[in-house]
Amino acid sequence: MVRKTFVDPQRVREEIAIAAARLIAEEGLDYASAKRKAARQVVGQVRVAGEWLPDNDQIEEEIREYQLLFQSDSQPAVLRRLRGIALEWMRRLAAFNPYVTGAVLNGTAGEHSDIHLQVFCDNPKEVAIYLLNANVQYDVSETRHFGGRGDVETLSFLWRGARDEEPVGIHIALYDTDDLRGAVRADARGRAPRANADALQALLAGGDAAPLTHN
Repeated sequence: MVRKTFVDPQRVREEIAIAAARLIAEEGLDYASAKRKAARQVVGQVRVAGEWLPDNDQIEEEIREYQLLFQSDSQPAVLRRLRGIALEWMRRLAAFNPYVTGAVLNGTAGEHSDIHLQVFCDNPKEVAIYLLNANVQYDVSETRHFGGRGDVETLSFLWRGARDEEPVGIHIALYDTDDLRGAVRADARGRAPRANADALQALLAGGDAAPLTHN
């Protein structure tokens, strides 16, 4: 445990957020893993009280700052490519009501990032049938339900548009149609946590920020 007598919690949070952002941007760690590793680097241990840890919003801001300082010549092109691939697959999966989420949507995706999609349909297993018919070999895992209601089945595969392109990991979380009700709620900054194909197309055509719920 961090010794509160000698350490400023705000400063610890800032240092952990900066270290976690670098790990995410350079090594492709997920937020939880990066936070644990950063805590070990900063305070010498993984188990740190919650009040000493930054939240994901703070880490996201540090990722943006890191990318602006050290990856400004490459990250925008990487982001655009990933968004283009995500849009291509959302159009392929149009019958299943697909949405994009995560770093590809919020604009912090880099060369180590995967594409995270969510589909909402009456029979999610039809997505697996579609992939099999398209000769896409996938692995099956589980992802935490965005509403905290257990786990949902997730289909994951590597996609390479052309032989000379680097493969991209794509993860499709399978939700029932009813799960979409009330799902597109804004975060503290008014940003939607997921976006449909039209919203992603708008991002590709114009800005880099995640869409607001009122757009």
